[in-house]
Amino acid sequence: MADIAGRTVRARGRRAADAFGARPSGTRHPLVAAAMVLPLAAFLAVLFGGWDAVVIQASSVAGMLGR
Repeated sequence: MADIAGRTVRARGRRAADAFGARPSGTRHPLVAAAMVLPLAAFLAVLFGGWDAVVIQASSVAGMLGR
């Protein structure tokens, strides 16, 4: 009896997720996640003036590595 009840609850959860168009579970490929985030991150860096800080830090790291 408990096994049947467990399946019913899971089936309801899947139908609710399908109604809203959301993926119920799973993982996204890291390159897809990076492709989604990087344009927004670059836009925010330019918008708030953080681009200079990124360039300064990158040059500092390059200097520490001896390049």
